[in-house]
Parts: sequence; structure tokens; C-alpha cells
Amino acid sequence: MIPAIRSEFRKFFSTRLWWGLLIPVILGSGVFAWLSAFFFAGTEVGPGVTLPGLDDPEMVSSTYSAGLQISQVLLLAVGVLMIGTEYRHKTITSTFLAIPKRAKVMAAKVISLLALGAFYGVVGTLTSFGVGAAIIASKGYDILPDGALRTLVMSLLVLGLWALIGLGIGILIPSQVAALFVAVGFAWIVEPLLNLLFANQDWGKSIAPYFPSSATEGMVGAVSSPGTTTLVWWAAALVLLAYAAVMTGLGTWRTLRSDIS
Repeated sequence: MIPAIRSEFRKFFSTRLWWGLLIPVILGSGVFAWLSAFFFAGTEVGPGVTLPGLDDPEMVSSTYSAGLQISQVLLLAVGVLMIGTEYRHKTITSTFLAIPKRAKVMAAKVISLLALGAFYGVVGTLTSFGVGAAIIASKGYDILPDGALRTLVMSLLVLGLWALIGLGIGILIPSQVAALFVAVGFAWIVEPLLNLLFANQDWGKSIAPYFPSSATEGMVGAVSSPGTTTLVWWAAALVLLAYAAVMTGLGTWRTLRSDIS
């Protein structure tokens, strides 16, 4: 198993993709943390809707996790590319010849994606914490209120789970370009709009917290979007974990049963 995991890391870090993704993760985490703490905290965002100030632990958690909306989509794309690139360039054949047990290959990809999510999560979290904490401290507020440490830890898990969702999509949709288009389009546009639609309908209010974006907000304890509610952090974590498990499970099932040439 260790050689298989090492092989996955070598494939990823031998290309320029890893630092090409690192740059937007750092920039996104820093910029969004700065905007959240400096501009958005305590401001009115709509008729009768005002965001909490930095004295509210939820707003501090929102500041530290603000960059996730960029990072999670990037890690989703990493998950798609980790398997999609192999199918596109036909290297999946040599991978399965080198490691005949396909289940071991999939397990190595799952473990490596969780580790990559943690890696990018650490970088993004340190950046957002550094920027956000500096602004919060300069205004005389506590930089680690209740729940803040949990937010920082959950941010690492969030990115790993989104990467696993991407892995499942990359296997289920054979075309790498189509898989990327569907994954990013759904995560960035379709899913948030559906979430908002459900949240604003009486019949959908109880369903909206189970959408992936709502589960992500609940995991990190961020201020929920206007008109929406989230689950408690552990329940939200279970929901996002379920999405990742289902997508990875379906992808693994298809990989084990399909003919590779």
C-alpha cells in the first residue's frame, strides 16, 4: 500500500499543477479573510439582514474559513484530475498492470487525496488565520473564541472530502473535460442556487441543510447564508462524509467492474 500511495504523490507533485493550485489557495484564503474581517463583519447585507461583528464567534469562524469557497472547488478539480488524467493519457493501464489489485489503487488514491486536502487546508488555514487574526486582534477582539480551533481543524477535513467527491465524478464521467465542467459548474453555480431555492421554500427548508455547501458551512461553524440554516458541526460532517463516501464508492465500483484497455 505504501508504494502505491507514494506513487500517487509522485504523479501529483511531479507536475506544475500542485503549485499552480497553491497560489490561488493562498491568495483566496488571504483575500477572503481580509474582506470578511475588514469589510463584511457587522455590515448590512440586505434589508433587515446584518452580519455579526467580530465579537461573535461565528463571524470569526467565517473569517478563518472564508477562503474555503475557492479552495473546495480547486480540490474538487484535483479529485477529478487524479483519475481523469490517467484515463485521458491511458496511463491507467500501466497503473493497473503495476498494481493488479484495483481496490488497492483506489485506496491509495483516497488516502492521497485526503492527505492533499489536509496539505492545502493547512496552507489555506494558516494564511486565513494569519490575515484574519491580525485584523481581529487590532480591533481588540479574541482571535480564538469558542469554536475557532474546531473551525481550523474542520477546514482540513472539508477539502479532503471535496477532493473525494471529485474523484467519484472523474470516474463516473469518462471525459475529463466534461467531468471538470460538470463538477465545477455544479459546485460553484448550480448547487448554491438550488440550496438557496430550497431554503426559501417552506417545503425545502428542512432539505437545504443537507446540501454540500450547507454541510460545509455547518462543519466550520460559519455564518450561514441569508435565509438558510445549517446542521450542528458533527451532523454536517457526517453529511459531507456521506457525499464523499457515496461518490467514492460508486467510482470504485465502476473501476473494479469496468474493462480497461
